[in-house]
Amino acid sequence: MTTRFAQRLATNFAIGVGLILLSLFVGMLAYRYFEDLRWVESFGHAAMILGGMGPYAEPKSEGGKLFEGFYALYSGLLLIGVTGLILAPIIHHVMYLYHLPDDGEASKSTKPKTQSSKAKGSLGP
Repeated sequence: MTTRFAQRLATNFAIGVGLILLSLFVGMLAYRYFEDLRWVESFGHAAMILGGMGPYAEPKSEGGKLFEGFYALYSGLLLIGVTGLILAPIIHHVMYLYHLPDDGEASKSTKPKTQSSKAKGSLGP
């Protein structure tokens, strides 16, 4: 394992964890504001939604219901994004190990270049 790969993986992992913690904190603040819950209860509600388990109590306010719906949609997209962020260096490293084409390299030919028929001296139009 190269140090550059480990650095990229650690950086992406740290960014992913940071996004999750920030999202958890925003969810806790919103539950405190909309539902007037204590910090521990807010943490439980936000963590359940963010973790994909769903709510364990029906919100009481209209704002709480709207927030919970949008927070659940955001959490699903966050899961997809953070998963991609963490897996990107791993997939790129596997592609590198097996010499698979990366970015624009797919259109490049791996065949050795040969002389054209005109360069070989063939006659023709």
